[in-house]
Amino acid sequence: MLKSRASRAATLAACATFLLATSACGTEGPDETTTHQVRLYGSDGNMLNSYPAELKDRASLVDGMKGTKPMTPLPESFKNRLRSVDPKLNDFLYTAETYDAVVISAIAAQLAGSTDPAAVAKQIVGVTNGGQRCEDVASCLALARAGKDVEYRGVSITRAGFTEAGEPATASYATVHFDGQQLNDGKTEFVGAGDESAASTEAPPKGKKQRGGRTDRSDGSPLVVGGLLPMTGDLSLAYPPMAAAAALAIKEINAGGGVLGEPVVWIDGDDGTNPTVAKATVAKHVEQNVHVIIGAGASGISREVLPDVVRAGKVLFSSSNTDAGLTKLDDNGLYFRTAPPDSLQGRALADVILRDGPQKVAIVARKDSYGEGLQATVKAELERTGVDGDRIKLLAYEPPADAKANPVDFTAGAKEIKDFGADAVLIIGFAESAQVIRALADAGVEIRH
Repeated sequence: MLKSRASRAATLAACATFLLATSACGTEGPDETTTHQVRLYGSDGNMLNSYPAELKDRASLVDGMKGTKPMTPLPESFKNRLRSVDPKLNDFLYTAETYDAVVISAIAAQLAGSTDPAAVAKQIVGVTNGGQRCEDVASCLALARAGKDVEYRGVSITRAGFTEAGEPATASYATVHFDGQQLNDGKTEFVGAGDESAASTEAPPKGKKQRGGRTDRSDGSPLVVGGLLPMTGDLSLAYPPMAAAAALAIKEINAGGGVLGEPVVWIDGDDGTNPTVAKATVAKHVEQNVHVIIGAGASGISREVLPDVVRAGKVLFSSSNTDAGLTKLDDNGLYFRTAPPDSLQGRALADVILRDGPQKVAIVARKDSYGEGLQATVKAELERTGVDGDRIKLLAYEPPADAKANPVDFTAGAKEIKDFGADAVLIIGFAESAQVIRALADAGVEIRH
């Protein structure tokens, strides 16, 4: 039978000092109901309002599913501005990060006095650290035109700026819950992560003061920004909010006077959540003399295209790459991200899972740098808090190569999880990961709602 609330509270209190060090934590005994029920957890790639639709007539299976995603509390005014671009918008994942990536790129180009990608790249970290603080596009661009160093604080960049590696020193994560096949905003909690002291203190090159209005374009203007976003593929469910955020940023940059006396130009581009599609888009952007590429959506795709981008001497600036391994890639100083690395998200996810006092945890991940990287981080965080390694099971699946490929078949993996006796299953993936939930239900695993 299920425990009383008082009994559960007492048990969890007894486990507080040494989380899950023994099999008694989180349960009163191996009763039938507890043994066969499983709680579902997710990460940023599937904790979206659009995700339940991937399960079609079985969408209710997600009810009760919990997870985390990089997200700061969004001002209602920002949401309303996004809706002015896309009235149908019902997800806001990576909107703040995408908006800030485009805005930071514009301010950096203005300070550089040039659209040369190498010159822009040298200003990006400095835009977020030191200097005169500004919190809206028009004010920041005005300061940059005067040649003054700025410290941009936007929507996602709020507490501290970038590290020397070109990524956030601090982050905010949201703990989110599915209820009625939608994320219940009333249950969303926010937690901070990271270290403000990790922000770079290195001074950027001195900003160039803009003289007069329109120039002879010897500075390379106008600034051309290209999208490398998941318009199609497994991560396409995240495209609408990212596209809306990019469009809003371009609109507000140009309303604030543009960059180097010219309106910024945006060129759409699809990464397809597929290396072949993404590489073709990068090649097209290079032909069209794009200076800054916003993307890719998935970490694994950025890994694949980064050598092409570096060879072409362009800036690659992602708003959604979280693979911690990207921090140390050889990027010639041309890769940046506003999304925090999964070394931070892994700790937040482990905390969410541990709150429910699980006995055995299965972590299922798509086979790529994002999935397997976050999987390893969560495992390490669980073990750090006292969960024995033999109570954690790791499984992985091959994501479909493209839209024409067969769906993920997780039948064997679901049986392994059932035989293992997991009472918590974390699923790290994109839209295709819905097949994991289907397979669990088909295997007779009772999903706790």
